[in-house]
Amino acid sequence: MIKQPNSSMCFVCGRDNSIGLHLHFFQDENDCVFAEFTPRAEHQGFPGVMHGGLVTALLDEVIGRTAIAKNFWCMTARLNVRIKKPIPIDAPVKIKGEVVNLHGRLLDGRGEIRLADGSLAAEAQGTFLKIPESQMIEYQRALQWWRVDE
Repeated sequence: MIKQPNSSMCFVCGRDNSIGLHLHFFQDENDCVFAEFTPRAEHQGFPGVMHGGLVTALLDEVIGRTAIAKNFWCMTARLNVRIKKPIPIDAPVKIKGEVVNLHGRLLDGRGEIRLADGSLAAEAQGTFLKIPESQMIEYQRALQWWRVDE
């Protein structure tokens, strides 16, 4: 597994974001992306259950990270999320993303979150749109802190 870089202020992966989730992502030889996370009390919506917006953020990020594995810099165009089970607080989850199709300026991907027992808690399918080169130059300057943490 190869560890992917983290940015400075991203809400999901940012090293320096004081209110962020601080996740680390890894990619395998098939460019599938993985992470683990244990939601805490401050991540809940209903008592004892992870907030659906944060579930969505994790799925959005892991699918976006599959694009990074392919050096395809893009932004979310559409994301459909289905939460199948409540995700409990203080219990680890496994997050996985994979590319379904890469064509032209679009990437279709799939993400999932599994509970500690292996059951599927949430899944998403998304379409991501490649960032225009002119905009990418600006982002590369802003991502100067993009690096792999040891």
